[in-house]
Amino acid sequence: MQRCWIIATSKISVVMLRVLFLGDVVGSPGRKAVIEGLAQIKKDHQIDFIIVNGENSAGGRGITPKISIDLLRAGAAVVTTGDHVWDQKEILDYFETEPRLLRPINFPDSAPGKGSVVLETEKGKIAVINAMGRTFMNPPLENPFTCVDQEVARLREEGVMMIVLDFHAEATSEKIGMGRALDGQVSLVVGTHTHVQTADEQIFPGGTAYLSDAGMCGPDQSVLGREIDSVVWRFRNALPTRFPVAAGPVRMCGVIVDIDEETGLTRHIERFSKLVEEVKADS
Repeated sequence: MQRCWIIATSKISVVMLRVLFLGDVVGSPGRKAVIEGLAQIKKDHQIDFIIVNGENSAGGRGITPKISIDLLRAGAAVVTTGDHVWDQKEILDYFETEPRLLRPINFPDSAPGKGSVVLETEKGKIAVINAMGRTFMNPPLENPFTCVDQEVARLREEGVMMIVLDFHAEATSEKIGMGRALDGQVSLVVGTHTHVQTADEQIFPGGTAYLSDAGMCGPDQSVLGREIDSVVWRFRNALPTRFPVAAGPVRMCGVIVDIDEETGLTRHIERFSKLVEEVKADS
């Protein structure tokens, strides 16, 4: 596992919340690896709080109520989503019953569910916000910068200092812009959607941790979690074809941060990457 250790220069707090964020779960192989492995990862890395993006966990597109329940039972405290959130129709009604499953906050207010949640931990309250970018993304939603600014201001007014944003976006510039805009206001801005883990983890001057993309939890020998041959065939022929989820070993990717409970600022960030050799797809 590659690690990059970054320590902020300001005073270390006595109380630190260690958060693990895992990138887009892809299909059966990805969700099985996450569900079966979360408990051991939590123990090995002394994790206090886990967030998982379940965006592609149902056959590579969307999420179902059962998968959401399985991820939460396995140890995820919050499950985030993105542009495929509505692909599995049975999820619509479920959103109203499970506040820990989030959809992007910049969907219209009429959409099911919420875009943020505040949870109590033994080390204080932490908020998770889910937002979606607009550059190269469909459907185009409300301005995420405006929506997130308003939500962060509301949360901080209520005394919530530890805040994590899953920014589901395509353009790196939009992700970096969001991170810079929120520096000093939130604990972590982590990108999802591209399925490729980036190597730009850092702590900005104001104390906000940032990573352009957490990567995916999906088949390691693949193209973004899909079978290689089918994707290459599409590029060569420019004709419609199916993109089945690949099989084989799964790489689980994400990021770990240590957050100062008092200030909400991050003191340490490292990429997380773990190869799971024995995983079989069941659907």
